[in-house]
Amino acid sequence: MQKLTAADLLGLEHYARERTAFRARVLEHKRHRQLAVGPNMTWCFEDRLTIQYQIQEMLRVERIFEPEGIAEELGAYNPLIPDGTNWKATLLIEFPEVAERQRQLAQLKGVERRCWVEVGGYSAVYALADEDLERENAQKTSAVHFLRFELTAAMIGALRAGAPLAAGVDHEHYSHRVSPVPDALRAALLADLA
Repeated sequence: MQKLTAADLLGLEHYARERTAFRARVLEHKRHRQLAVGPNMTWCFEDRLTIQYQIQEMLRVERIFEPEGIAEELGAYNPLIPDGTNWKATLLIEFPEVAERQRQLAQLKGVERRCWVEVGGYSAVYALADEDLERENAQKTSAVHFLRFELTAAMIGALRAGAPLAAGVDHEHYSHRVSPVPDALRAALLADLA
């Protein structure tokens, strides 16, 4: 999937005029790219459009319009766009109550490395997590992680031929499986592969 350049982005004024319609389009697009893995985790699979939205929002919020600042945002977010042999997802750990969230994040250290996808007939592929920076410390994990699932050519071929896709987490304090992955998400993920 092609990385974004400054030419792909709208200027601040233009984005302000287009934001409502663009946001609605992206939110509908994202709806088919999310996976609830158990009651407290959501994986949001990223692609070029979701990352373009993230960058546009960052430029808007931070009032960035200088070429150097735009290049910095592109450098930070472009690595989250799938490369054609992988899927990239934002993992959100969600507990509404603050005290419960703190307790759970302490128990869930390392959970980001226990997330997996499985193409029918092949071994599970565990996520490469947080390649940009460490998101856990001695006390707890973060509520947000970035995951990359790297697939082999054989797995991609099997998916194209109709093999089922499952996903899950196998951490000692959080174990859930989604099998099969919903058809709309499976189709979106298949489109991400070269």
